[in-house]
Amino acid sequence: MRLLPWLVLSAACAASFGLQPAAAQTAPAAQLDSRVFLWDDLTAQPTKTGTRRDVINAPTPTLERFHCHISTLNPGQNTGAPHRHPQEEFVILKEGTLEVNINGKVQTVGAGSMIFYAANELENMRNVGQVPATYYVVQFFTDRTPKG
Repeated sequence: MRLLPWLVLSAACAASFGLQPAAAQTAPAAQLDSRVFLWDDLTAQPTKTGTRRDVINAPTPTLERFHCHISTLNPGQNTGAPHRHPQEEFVILKEGTLEVNINGKVQTVGAGSMIFYAANELENMRNVGQVPATYYVVQFFTDRTPKG
């Protein structure tokens, strides 16, 4: 399989390097430079549906903002009611089984699957497996991404 570029991206998203998590940022973050991220440096924060590891939320040389976090969704849990985001979003399923809903079209996917949500698509996911589902979420914000 030709997953190497996305595995590299997954590895790059696999750890934090000291920037504030998305929810905690109050001032613009420093521009993201090339670097290695280590999984062991991430802190798993409990959520009502599983856990979340914030990785990065910063501008890059070509993006207004590059965001990555890693979520673990417990069996039977979902990402909330179908909702929309103004930015593009790419999800890489590391382990588990998810039911993916894109504009009412539902598909079940397993480990190694990748999901792309175009801007403003109606979407959500549900863990339909018997074990936790862990996935990387990568979001891209450009000058064309609506603000607010």
